[in-house]
Amino acid sequence: MSLSAKRVHIITWNVGSAMPPDDITSLLGLNVGDGNTDMYIIGLQEVNSMINKRLKDVLFTDQWSEVCMDALSPFGYVLVTSQRMQGMLLLVFAKYFHLPFLRGIQTQTTRTGLGGIWGNKGGVSARMNVFGHSICFLNCHLPAHMENSDQRMEDFESILQQQQFEGQAASGVLDHDVVFWFGDLNFRIEDLDMQVVKSAIDNNKLSTLWEKDQLNMAKGSETVLEGFHEGPLKFSPTYKFDVGTDMYDTSGKKRKPAWTDRILWRLRPMAQHFYRSHMEYTISDHKPVSSIFTLQFPYRVDMPLVTLFVEDEWTEISDAVAKFKVVPNFARSSWDWIGLYKVGFKHHKDYVSYVWAKQEESDFLRQEHQVRANHASIYLNRLLNVFSSFEIKLK
Repeated sequence: MSLSAKRVHIITWNVGSAMPPDDITSLLGLNVGDGNTDMYIIGLQEVNSMINKRLKDVLFTDQWSEVCMDALSPFGYVLVTSQRMQGMLLLVFAKYFHLPFLRGIQTQTTRTGLGGIWGNKGGVSARMNVFGHSICFLNCHLPAHMENSDQRMEDFESILQQQQFEGQAASGVLDHDVVFWFGDLNFRIEDLDMQVVKSAIDNNKLSTLWEKDQLNMAKGSETVLEGFHEGPLKFSPTYKFDVGTDMYDTSGKKRKPAWTDRILWRLRPMAQHFYRSHMEYTISDHKPVSSIFTLQFPYRVDMPLVTLFVEDEWTEISDAVAKFKVVPNFARSSWDWIGLYKVGFKHHKDYVSYVWAKQEESDFLRQEHQVRANHASIYLNRLLNVFSSFEIKLK
């Protein structure tokens, strides 16, 4: 059985209600990348969720999603799914040619703020099968403040218990082959005073702080953390900075620096290529954190559910035909459609035109089917990709 190596780039950032920066190229690694990243997973916390801003986001795509799509779509990445809960946002991007092999996509949200009523804290997740292997991405924003370490663990357990997915062999978060857990987890550095912590940072002796990090301490006693792994914290604590600077909190509160922003994984062994912060971004009191992983696993699914056959150029009406085959026992739907997309499209709703691909009674015994595009689409040849909702809606 052939092996598949998939590279996943994960980013977490508490953006502090700020507007997106003009350029996120370095955050995404697009300036130094080799083009081999297969998926980008972006988890944000404290996205502006004022009432007037949220109403605008309902009518239009939110600004953070737009910035990410604008940066990634020229490189062939498509927004596969997203989930928003108040100030929390989870975005999942993949190379467009992987879309036929991402299936069973579902999302979930869990509120833990104000006893489960308010969505300023909690978790948002997305799960899917990638080439037949189940993966879950969980973005959390846990309670703040030094004294709430136990509450953070309780909320994490509550999120895991409440997040259940329908019709899947992996019904809960921890049932998946691979789990990525990330976000503003809000764990702090205990016992050591401000001067000791800052001295360790200034003298690059970060290892002296690791044993006092609440999350590291919890790994030895909390059963819910069994199987979770994290790379070494070789970057400076990512909280709390004066906005617009690289200086730790100089306000009257003088909050102690901490590694609040984390990325962990569970189960399948994988290679972690780096685990780092991005000090150049100063719009928030947190610094973004990113990591790249390579997952290597045997192919369980290497054939698309639907295979499309389209002429390279459409110059007249008779050319505007898309033929397709479906695998045996594929569950056709009256809502199936085939869409035309511009090269560099951003998400599955970003089509130029589409045509229904409903199954007729006469189709049941056919191995190959076809649909004809409308006249307005005929002369868009060479500018468009053709995809079917069979592959994109992934149900």
